[in-house]
Amino acid sequence: MSLQIRNLNKSFKDTVVLRDFDVTFPEDTITCLLGPSGCGKTTLLNIIGNLIKPDSGELTGFENKVLSYIFQDPRLLPWKTVRGNIEFVLSREMPSNEREKHTEQLIRQVELDGFAGFYPSQLSGGMRQRVSIARAFACPSDIILMDEPLKGLDTGLKKILINWFLKLWETDRRTVIFVTHDVDEALLLSDRVIVLSQPPTRILTHINIDQPAGERDPGSGSLLKIKQELLNAVTVR
Repeated sequence: MSLQIRNLNKSFKDTVVLRDFDVTFPEDTITCLLGPSGCGKTTLLNIIGNLIKPDSGELTGFENKVLSYIFQDPRLLPWKTVRGNIEFVLSREMPSNEREKHTEQLIRQVELDGFAGFYPSQLSGGMRQRVSIARAFACPSDIILMDEPLKGLDTGLKKILINWFLKLWETDRRTVIFVTHDVDEALLLSDRVIVLSQPPTRILTHINIDQPAGERDPGSGSLLKIKQELLNAVTVR
């Protein structure tokens, strides 16, 4: 199954961002939208997330899908603890003991044992983003939208957060659409990478990465070859 976007158009005043744009997202896989700032990737993500409306176009397969979001800023509720932020998005129809059990499981999976009672202001940036990742999986969603959630973090922390995300995803697979301008992030996290041009946005290339994400060695010959292909594509105007 796949989610399809056809003939999508979006302009902001005199700037045409998307013109007759088509793209397909396979379900239960991680697709990366890769491109420089201003190329339209966040606009596309926000249209999918129903945060902004397209001028015209057709989105098929998104009907009745539940979405969760991981932003660059974790956007945690400052008056709730780690436990409270995660439990807040769980279905109210779930019995309270099940909500507590599921929340504690997610806290363990992102290795925040001992911090469940901490408030966001008491956590580091990386820890807050781990809570944001756990919260996205706590939400009973079909699709997770990720808008550059690793931007501004150092390389080591990025790899750690990617590993935590993949561990959660392997046990609870969702359709993930991930926006970044970082080729290394795309290589480590995605099953499929779509490189976008400057507006009016078009697809410059798309590459499938067959090796399981959690088992990839960034220094291997196969990944270095894909990385060069992506870098070459990103530089195209």
